[in-house]
Amino acid sequence: MSDRTFRFGVVASPRADGTGWQARARRVENLGYSTLLTPDGTQLLSPWPALALAAAATTTLRVGTFVLASPLRPPRLAAWDAHSLGTLIDGRLELGVGTGRPDVIRQAHEVIGMPPSTGAQRLAHAAQIIDDLRELDGNRHTTVMVAASGPRARAMAAAKADIVAVTRGPLATRDEIVEVTTELRELAGERADDIELSMNLFVIGAEPTPWIERFLGVDAATLIEHDSLSMLRGSTQQMADELRRRRDDFGVSYVTVNEAFFEEFAPVVEVLAGT
Repeated sequence: MSDRTFRFGVVASPRADGTGWQARARRVENLGYSTLLTPDGTQLLSPWPALALAAAATTTLRVGTFVLASPLRPPRLAAWDAHSLGTLIDGRLELGVGTGRPDVIRQAHEVIGMPPSTGAQRLAHAAQIIDDLRELDGNRHTTVMVAASGPRARAMAAAKADIVAVTRGPLATRDEIVEVTTELRELAGERADDIELSMNLFVIGAEPTPWIERFLGVDAATLIEHDSLSMLRGSTQQMADELRRRRDDFGVSYVTVNEAFFEEFAPVVEVLAGT
């Protein structure tokens, strides 16, 4: 379904004291990953200085947000920061943007002091961030990823994003993902071939860490029982074959992995990156 070559990213955040972050960025680059992406939330260090440091420590590694939560900042401020960083690191930024998880939405109101917002308002904020970034960039084009879980988000992503992160929950079936990606391509129309599709892997192997089980809301046995697409198991060759199948079935060629497993997943990256 997709003639795009594979590329891979790591989703990671700096430790609270900041130690080892640049060394980790260099390790990610040396293992053949294309990107290092950071999540967003007031319980973490801010993504902007973290990404600047990661870019400074590497030569080709692209850096980005996974994803910037639109409720935490006014759209123009988020776009200004993204444009500034992208300019300073010579275009190696991939701005991922979304409407925010429930805990981040609470942080926006309780910690940052942003006014309460509806889902429609948060989606409009995300769209405005992209529009403002395009205006600030001028002739420069910052790569934009949109995390699109619902139909309205998919419509916005189809119109504005360079990359769409396909999200439907850890127990989504293959048929559901086919339905989502088919709808996305139909919405994108002439832009369909220009959009790179991405999926995130939370677990490599059969033993997720306890915090990942809490985050996903399901245990390992349930993930295995439902053949979860958030999990990838087997030998290096079996995992590579499964990702080729997903590219054929869904059109997904950009695969990101949780930092807890990026070393374990590296042999698959070595087999597939650029193929």
